[in-house]
Amino acid sequence: MGTMRSAATFSMLSMFATGAMAQSRAVTHIDSDKVAAALSGASRSIVGPLVATKDYTVSGIKRVSAGQVEIHDRETDIFYITDGEATFVTGGTIVGAKQTAPGQTRGTDLHGGTTVRLRKGDVVTIPAGVPHWFKDVSPSISYLTVKVIK
Repeated sequence: MGTMRSAATFSMLSMFATGAMAQSRAVTHIDSDKVAAALSGASRSIVGPLVATKDYTVSGIKRVSAGQVEIHDRETDIFYITDGEATFVTGGTIVGAKQTAPGQTRGTDLHGGTTVRLRKGDVVTIPAGVPHWFKDVSPSISYLTVKVIK
């Protein structure tokens, strides 16, 4: 049952990315060793993108602590949780908002919003402009991120 659920979840993730991939004509293959290395994330949270185009990026991320609240003006995030658990908050009002780069805002807290517990096998989509936050990570969480850029 778990394998079927994982396969179905990954198929759904692929469908989300298909629209962005149609805009980029290059086919990219990332071998499993490189993906595993990105998801193991030694001492850094984000190792770097596995694929980066003007239309989308794919990254493997391992978090070992909470992050900052983020808002991306032009990027929709799609997360596929591959290991671990975290408390994740979306929506609400950002506290301590500061623009950190063009189209990127970070903050220290969210008031309100929707809280969920993310676990291995979950998929979450965060449309551009929606605040989101890994509020609590215990002890770690690994996930693939597809960023679809408007």
